[in-house]
Amino acid sequence: MAGSPVCCQLTTTLPDRDAAERLGATLVEERWAACAQVVGPLESTYRWQGEVERATEWYCHLKTTLARAPGARARIRELHPYELPEIVAVPFVEGDPDYFRWIEASVGDGTS
Repeated sequence: MAGSPVCCQLTTTLPDRDAAERLGATLVEERWAACAQVVGPLESTYRWQGEVERATEWYCHLKTTLARAPGARARIRELHPYELPEIVAVPFVEGDPDYFRWIEASVGDGTS
């Protein structure tokens, strides 16, 4: 795909499969994301409030556009059970143009 990236993947981790599936379904239903993929379980080790913690978590990967990413990120924060959720956006620098057009059409401008 020529030019600047227009699509990205937002990723967040959640404490269980049900929470990840609910978050993904909500963002797709509300047109913040074209699709959501839930992967897990995975074991996380991280530092939180001065302590090293371990937890079993599930990834939720969301495909969207860079234009819709800030709103999607805000919606994830509203729905997320964690005080400080991981929310990471990775732009797609290469891929199938038809797939990118599908993502753009699926999220639209959020009004339909």
